[in-house]
Amino acid sequence: MKKFIIFVSFSLLFSYLGFFNVSLANAESCINCHRGVTPGLVKDWEASKHSKMEITCSTCHGDKHTGPHNVKLAQLPDETLCAQCHKKQFDEFAKGKHSFGWTSLNAMPITHVEPDELMEGGRGCGGCHNMGIKTEAQKKEQSAKGYRYQNNSCDECHTRHSFSKKEALDPKACQQCHMGYDHPQWEMWESSKHGTRWFVKNSENLPENAQAPSCQNCHLPEGTHENRTAWGFLGVKLPLPEDPQWKADRITILKALGVLNPETGEPTARLEAVKSVDMVRLTEESWKTERDKMIKRCGNCHSAQYARQQLEMGDSMMQKSDRLLAEAIQIVADLYKDGIIKKPNKYSFAYPDFLYFMQTGGGDTNKLSYIDQVLFQMYMKHRMRTYQAFFHVNPDYAYWYGWAMMVKDLGNIKELAQTMRATHHK
Repeated sequence: MKKFIIFVSFSLLFSYLGFFNVSLANAESCINCHRGVTPGLVKDWEASKHSKMEITCSTCHGDKHTGPHNVKLAQLPDETLCAQCHKKQFDEFAKGKHSFGWTSLNAMPITHVEPDELMEGGRGCGGCHNMGIKTEAQKKEQSAKGYRYQNNSCDECHTRHSFSKKEALDPKACQQCHMGYDHPQWEMWESSKHGTRWFVKNSENLPENAQAPSCQNCHLPEGTHENRTAWGFLGVKLPLPEDPQWKADRITILKALGVLNPETGEPTARLEAVKSVDMVRLTEESWKTERDKMIKRCGNCHSAQYARQQLEMGDSMMQKSDRLLAEAIQIVADLYKDGIIKKPNKYSFAYPDFLYFMQTGGGDTNKLSYIDQVLFQMYMKHRMRTYQAFFHVNPDYAYWYGWAMMVKDLGNIKELAQTMRATHHK
C-alpha cells in the first residue's frame, strides 16, 4: 500500500511538472509573438510580480488565442478573475464607491445622448467610469458594440500588465480621473500644503518620518480598497438640514438633480437610482460614520479638535454655496414656469435638469438653453471647487476658482434672465 501511495504521488508530481512545462512553453510562445506586436506589454509583464511568480499569459487570457487569426478569442479578465487570488481586495472594492462607477454613468441621462465613443468607448466619461463591477448583460452589450477593453476596474489603478502596487500608491495614479472640469481634486491637492510636502519629501528634502499625506493616506488608508466620503460626489445628503433656509435650498437643488418632483416635491425614480449607487449618505448616522473616519485620519497629524473645526467650516461653506446656487436655480426655473424657456422633450419637467450637463436641450443641439449652461457650470464646476477645495485645504481654489466664480455666475444669470424677459415675445 505504501509503495502504491509513493507511486501515485510521483505520478501526480510528474503530471504537474509536465503541465507546468507546457504552460511555460505556451507562455514563451505568447511572449515571442508579442515582443513584436505589443513589446510594451511584454516589458510590463516581465517587470511584474506576476512574472516572478510565473503567473503566465493563459492564467488571465485563457489558451484559445493562438495567433493573429483568432485575436478575439483572448479572454480579457474582469475583477472576478483578479478576485480568485486577491479576494480581500476585491471584497473591499465591491463595498466602495469606485465599484459603482459604471452603474452611475449609465444611470445618468446625459450618457444616452452623447457619442458612444466618449461613454462606452472610454474617451470621455467612460474613460474613468469604466471603473465599476459590470453585470453579465452590461459586459455582453459592451462586447456587441465592439468595446473589448473597458472590462476591468483593477487596472485603472494597477495598470496592466505590470499591476504594480507602488504605482497604485502614488497619487499620480489618482490624477488621471480626479482632475479637470468637474472634480479637480488632483490640482487642489498638489498645490495645497499636503501636496507640497509630499513632493518635497519625495525630493528627499524632508526627513523620512515627516508627515506628507497623499490621496491614498486619506481616502484608502492602510491599503484598503473601500473608499467613501461623507458628502459624496453630488454634495447632498439626507435627512434634510434642520435650518429652514438651508432645507429649502437643498430641496431646490434636489429638484434640479431630478430626484424630487419640482411640482409636488415628492421623490422621483431618480432618487432610487442615486441610492442604488451609493452617491449620497442616506442617514445622519452613515454621514457621521464617514466624517468620524476622516477625523481619525486627520488625527495622524492634527488634533481631533482642529480637524473637526476645519471640516465643520467646510460644511458651513457648503451651506453658503447652496444658498447662491438655489437662488440661481429659482431664477431659471421661473423662466421655465413663465414659458420663456421651453421644456425639452426629454426633460421630465419644465425645470432645470443638471443631469443633462451641457446638453440643455435634452440632446437636441438646436434647442440649447445658454442660461441653463451657465447654471450647470455654477453647479458642476464652481460649487464643486468651493467645497471640495475647502476640504482639500486649497485656499486659492476655494475662493477664486470656486466661491468668487459662483458669485459671478449668479450675476450673469440675473443679467441674462432680465434680458430674456425684456425681449420675450408672447
